[in-house]
Parts: sequence; structure tokens; C-alpha cells
Amino acid sequence: MDATSTRTDTCGGLPDADRRPDGQDSYTISEVAAFTGLTAHTLRWYERIGLMPHIDRSHTGQRRYSNRDLDWLDLVGKLRLTGMPVADMVRYAELVREGDHTYGARYELLEATRRDVRARIEELQDTLAVLDRKINFYADAGRALASERPR
Repeated sequence: MDATSTRTDTCGGLPDADRRPDGQDSYTISEVAAFTGLTAHTLRWYERIGLMPHIDRSHTGQRRYSNRDLDWLDLVGKLRLTGMPVADMVRYAELVREGDHTYGARYELLEATRRDVRARIEELQDTLAVLDRKINFYADAGRALASERPR
């Protein structure tokens, strides 16, 4: 990051090939649904519960999403994958909207989520080890049975 750039909290969003240049980044709800895999109903619900920031509207009242909105939806998708409760995601969104003075609270919320994810990964690794042992047992047993069969 050079000295003239500002620090922003962004995520991936759209692949560069599908991304429109800033200033020309006006996406309809159906385009966003196609990009994200979310339904239009879900996108409207996210807005209603405060998980999405204010979405701009066209002169006819249709929602117009920006690249920044798509980046936010990408983060929300990642938070959903962590198992973060919707209420915590909404709280995080509120903290972001409140401004920089909430960095500490955001840090704590994300740190707690990371601890939960790491614990779940550890549980899944233990489960995977059990499955590997069982699979190896049945593979060995299958080979042993096959070698005992008369040909």
C-alpha cells in the first residue's frame, strides 16, 4: 500500500472480469442474485434487517448495487460459512456503519468467530481421522477377504 492510499476493509466480491469500473458499477438485483447465488428475496431481507447498507435506487425505485455492495456481500457470505449467527452479522454491520471508533468491538467479534471456526476445524479433523481409520479398516478387510476366496 502506498502512502497516498487509504486503508479500507474489503473482501473479494466479483471476479475482475465481471466487475464494472467504479462509477459505472450499477447492478440490478437480478444481476447480483446471479453473481452471488443469493435470491432476490434474500437480498431484500438482508437490507430489511440491516445486514446490507443503504442500497441506492434508480429514478424508478429499483435497487442499484455497487462494487462495494458486492464486496460486502462476499464478506457476508464468508461470515455465513463460519457459522456466525445472523444477529452477530447484523451487529458487525452496525459497527461498521458507526465508524472507525468501533474497530475494537469489530476485532473482538471477529476474533471470537475465528476461535469458533478453529474449534470446529479441530473437531472436523478429529472426525476425519476416525473416518480415515474406518476406511482403512474396511479396505484392509476387503483385501483380506478377496485373497481368501478360492479362484
